[in-house]
Amino acid sequence: MATFISVPLKKSSEVDLAKPLLKFVTATYPSGEEQAEYVRAVEELNKLRKSALGRPLDKHESSLEILLRYYDQLCAIEPKFPFPELCLTFTWKDAFDKGSLFGGSVKLALASVGYEKTCVLFNVGALASQIASEQNLDNDEGLKTAAKFYQLASGAFAHIKDTVLSALNREPTMDISPETVGTLSQIMLSQAQEVFVLKATADKMKDAIVAKLANQAADYYGDAFKQCQYKENLPKEVLPVLAAKHCMMQATAEMHQSALANQKKKFGEEIARLQHATELVKTAASRYDEYVNVKDLSDKISRALAAAKKDNDFIYHDRVPEVKDLEHIGKASLVKATAVQTPLSQKFTDLFEKMVPMAVQQSVSAANSRKADTVNRLIGSMREATNLCNGVLASLNLPAALEDLSGDAVPQSILEKSRAVVQQGGLQSIEQLIRDLPELLQRNREILDESLKILDDEETTDNELRTKFNQRWNRTPSGDLYKSLRAEGNNFRNILDKAVQADQVVKERYTAHCEMIALLCKPENELSAAIPSANPAKTLQGSEVVNVLRAQLAQLDEVKREREVLEGEVKAVTFDLTTKFLTALAQDGAINEEALTTSELDTRYGSHTQRVQQNLRRQEELLSQIQVSHQEFSALKQSNSEANSREEVLKKLAAAHDSYIEISSNIKEGTKFYNDLTEILLKFQNKCSDIVFARKTERDELLKDLQQSIAREPSAPSFSVPSYQSNTPAPVPGGPTPAPRTVFTQQQPQAKPQPPARPPPPSITPQAASTAAPVSNPMAPSGTNPPPVAPTGPSQAQGPPYPSYQGYPGYYQMPVAYNPYAYGQFNMPYMPYQAQGQAGYPGAPPTQQAYPYPQQPPQQQPYYPQQ
Repeated sequence: MATFISVPLKKSSEVDLAKPLLKFVTATYPSGEEQAEYVRAVEELNKLRKSALGRPLDKHESSLEILLRYYDQLCAIEPKFPFPELCLTFTWKDAFDKGSLFGGSVKLALASVGYEKTCVLFNVGALASQIASEQNLDNDEGLKTAAKFYQLASGAFAHIKDTVLSALNREPTMDISPETVGTLSQIMLSQAQEVFVLKATADKMKDAIVAKLANQAADYYGDAFKQCQYKENLPKEVLPVLAAKHCMMQATAEMHQSALANQKKKFGEEIARLQHATELVKTAASRYDEYVNVKDLSDKISRALAAAKKDNDFIYHDRVPEVKDLEHIGKASLVKATAVQTPLSQKFTDLFEKMVPMAVQQSVSAANSRKADTVNRLIGSMREATNLCNGVLASLNLPAALEDLSGDAVPQSILEKSRAVVQQGGLQSIEQLIRDLPELLQRNREILDESLKILDDEETTDNELRTKFNQRWNRTPSGDLYKSLRAEGNNFRNILDKAVQADQVVKERYTAHCEMIALLCKPENELSAAIPSANPAKTLQGSEVVNVLRAQLAQLDEVKREREVLEGEVKAVTFDLTTKFLTALAQDGAINEEALTTSELDTRYGSHTQRVQQNLRRQEELLSQIQVSHQEFSALKQSNSEANSREEVLKKLAAAHDSYIEISSNIKEGTKFYNDLTEILLKFQNKCSDIVFARKTERDELLKDLQQSIAREPSAPSFSVPSYQSNTPAPVPGGPTPAPRTVFTQQQPQAKPQPPARPPPPSITPQAASTAAPVSNPMAPSGTNPPPVAPTGPSQAQGPPYPSYQGYPGYYQMPVAYNPYAYGQFNMPYMPYQAQGQAGYPGAPPTQQAYPYPQQPPQQQPYYPQQ
């Protein structure tokens, strides 16, 4: 009775996990101990996969332990690596498909770690079922181990049933479809219950308990049988084994329930149940004898029935009730599918324990982005205030106006500005940086264009193949897969467009101040000569207005220095939210990054924000006071055209210095921006190249599979029978009907133009050749066999009722130009063989010369030109 069903393992193609994972590790983590540790972990993971999937596994718990460790490791690293971006393609074959002569078995390749987890878990269930089936059920330890692993297998298949569709986001292969794994889970649960029946019997438990356990096992097997009835992909022996087990478990339940009836002095019920059990065993023996052995159970029931009948006939004379009138046997289940909860292995240790999950990495990245926005906002507001201050002072010609009271010397502030411009390289440095910008821009554009071009080329190829193969091309469309990459590429293009606009603004500003910047770069004597002189205003040197204005300018300088210190403090603030994000992920299962980051930013930058606002308000007050004081100062100065011209030049020189500093800073930032963007675009290009390479590999695999599947399919084409073959007479009533064939009606030949040269016909027997001779009555049959009837409408090309090959009647050597693979097996049109005593077949119609070759289907080029 101990016939148990085990599940075959799925087979996987070799996958190099090391290369893409190492690329991610080296790109994400800086060189050092941390990176080296992750590199070693990646190599260990690659070895673990080869141990779990790259070799045949023994039916032993140690082999199952390797599978469990690999599954646990996949679950642990899934949230830590961006697998959709790594384009790791996993290829698995259908466990139940044995393939065919022309191609391998059905397989599916997906760039999904969820698919890999599903297939590994399937192998966990399959290997567990094999280990359970290998146990010795004659001892207690073997029974316990078998029950344990059948329940583990049931839980693994049940977990796949619940998760496979969401893990794959497409139709899976038949072996891991929800219907198939659901059936496998029920089978494993049934077998686990049967093991408990065997254990209860071996432990000599009460008949009432054994009957309930066996009845529950029969119920489980019945459910499995119902689910398995329409599963054509499962092995053919599964269905009869389930049906036999259902009968045997029901018979076992009836046998033990009959013993309970005997104990209760219900001898008629005892006999009825034993008779029912006998019928069940006979059914199993007669229908499924080649799959299960019921002799022991049958003998046991027969002995019990004979003894019960003998006692009842001679002693009790109890009435034997009908089976339908018997009370239902109770049920008791001792099995439950083992829930899949990671880690499944008790010896599991995460190779990437210190690596934070991708959700945390993404949250940290988003938090850093929010931090950068906050810092840029604070620093930007302070720099904007500084530019505003410099602009206002330049428009007022301050402090140069206070230093230029003599009216002929170059103000000290202008000399300092001139030295600062010369020290930074003057015009030449700016012009060189401006000349370099277009080259940097073009380099970035070329990288971006090339990246998007390889996506376009692959997508075009994918669309062409999808149009060619239609529904057979069942992989994810490239257009859907590349949406995120195209969005990223469009974002980069928008960034470049904005950078071009910024470059244009800088160039326009440089053009506007180029002349004054060149003047600042000249020596002091040339600078002095270029500035107009004016009448001395020495009388203002001791004026109260001048002193007040100088004091206000000193306070303004102090405000600007305070801003510089504050900018340095804002840049120096650092914090790490990784711990908080990990805690939130562990507690809530999700991370509210925005709330956590905003709270931390308020704590870290709240005081700095207040100080910046106070500084800006203080500057605004001082500028208002300086403008009022400057009006009084201007009223005291002697107004003439020379003084106005000199002041105008000094204002332009001061504005040129400020513009030079700003333009130089902007161009250096632009150069750094383009260089940094180049590195980012190169990474983007590598990402595009990797996914396109993975898609090409997947495309080649799919093309290979399609070619193999097409080769496996019968290709007998349908074609219409010519009109001259559709008017043949019906067969003689009562005669046998031969196999349908292509028939040519023979009539008196008529004169017609000679056809083009044809290849020689195959050598045939004289009997067959005699059919082409003219006869007076072509419709008269010879003997008792009527002539074959041509179909009256379009029909499928049919072959003989047996294969035609060398050594059998009906074989003819094909013409050299004939392609024997153009038709499916047994569907090849052929020249009918005329046996001895069989009538000659009707010849060709008068419109065409008689020729013994079958007509070619319209899909192929005919041998001879059409008449």
